[in-house]
Amino acid sequence: MKKIEIATTATLYNDVSELSSEDKMLMNKAIEARHKAYAPYSKFNVGAALLLENNEIILGNNQENAAYPSGMCAERVAIWKAGSDFPGVKILKLAITASSSITKVDKPVGPCGACRQSLSEYEIKQKQSFPILFMGEVGEIVKTESLLSLLPFSFDSSYL
Repeated sequence: MKKIEIATTATLYNDVSELSSEDKMLMNKAIEARHKAYAPYSKFNVGAALLLENNEIILGNNQENAAYPSGMCAERVAIWKAGSDFPGVKILKLAITASSSITKVDKPVGPCGACRQSLSEYEIKQKQSFPILFMGEVGEIVKTESLLSLLPFSFDSSYL
């Protein structure tokens, strides 16, 4: 038996004001998308913004449905829209933000497991990682350099 250690690194910003102008712009687009989320059941709104290499910005937000689990997360809405509308165009960066009408979300909210899996497929497909920034409604922002740093031992097509 052999134990292995898995480590990841991320950058933590105190708030949006500390971000680069490009990251700030992308996070503001994610906030804009979050305000358009349809979350009448969970009351938890999520917005995502993808920056593509052609400078297009693709927005996504969570879309719930009374027939759980028919809804969809913001990250997958955005990434599948990018894949549908701009096939072959690389993703350069993703920003995610979440809020709740029940409680203040003041800590970073990363992608759920299903979104991590879906996002990892795109990093693998484009043979290039992309940074992910995520935050709650206010406060700290986490920035990773790759989705795969959030999903060690990921499942991909090499297993099929």
